[in-house]
Amino acid sequence: MKLRIWVIAAALCIGGSALAQAPAPNLPQAPAAHRQSETSTPPAKAPAATPASPAATLDPAKEAAIRHLMDITQSSKLGDNMAEYISGQVRRYMSQSMDPNTLPKFMDTFNQRFAVSAPSKNVTDAMVPVYDRAFSKDEIDGLVRFYESPLGQHVVKVLPQVLEESQNAAEKMDQDAALNVLRDMSAEYPQLKNILPGPSQQQPAQQEGGAPQPQKQTAPVPAPQK
Repeated sequence: MKLRIWVIAAALCIGGSALAQAPAPNLPQAPAAHRQSETSTPPAKAPAATPASPAATLDPAKEAAIRHLMDITQSSKLGDNMAEYISGQVRRYMSQSMDPNTLPKFMDTFNQRFAVSAPSKNVTDAMVPVYDRAFSKDEIDGLVRFYESPLGQHVVKVLPQVLEESQNAAEKMDQDAALNVLRDMSAEYPQLKNILPGPSQQQPAQQEGGAPQPQKQTAPVPAPQK
């Protein structure tokens, strides 16, 4: 799931991550020579500037086109898929220490509160200005035409599995190469012989990584990515 959520964005090139904004750095204090003395009258504070909402300056026609593009590429489901993934991670973690009879109620409470704390709609809304900065209106319209075509819909359908299988193949190749290099180094570093798996121990990993089991696919999620 995590792979599907984040890898698709890089392949489709339709946005950047709107979920991890770096905090603004703390401003340094003024040098002591320029600070107000305790007896002087402090200057009146200027009203705090209200940051402009990205949607306030976004052309309504372009915003509608962006949201339509996100719908047809199913990237608008990123929030739902992220929530599902996080819920699964929490369940797996808590199942290690929590009574199995208590876990279902715990997860129901967590999922309800998490949905209120991080609504899926907020993720979609955060993605809109990312698309706005990355693409012109004409480019958005061109992407819509492509993804509404039979080829575009085929890309949305099959690309998640293509990327997942490609990553699995690349990982297996790199792991096998790394093991071979370490085995060659074991004459120079004898301690490696006690660490490295033998060929008979490596075979199950090859079978597991070489042919990934197909996953049940509710909806591929092209989205701003990892």
